[in-house]
Amino acid sequence: MTTTAKKASETTKPPVAKLRIGLINANIWQRTTGEDNFYSVSFERRYKDAEGNWQSTHSYNVDDLLSLAKLADQVHTEILKLRSGQAD
Repeated sequence: MTTTAKKASETTKPPVAKLRIGLINANIWQRTTGEDNFYSVSFERRYKDAEGNWQSTHSYNVDDLLSLAKLADQVHTEILKLRSGQAD
């Protein structure tokens, strides 16, 4: 498999877990290399624009920071469960 094809197949895989607090979402992605699993996380905040359409951003307001920190803590716990094979 070429590097481009490998990247395309990895990006089409769904996240192994999704968590949310309010309008802030976290997706946990698993990458397997050989016998090792690695996890990465993407965070996004949803909001409605002036026309009422839902949009996403990776920028956070000061009022989002506590929720973002709590979500990061939950994500950390979920990744530890995934590593130990105890995920829900």
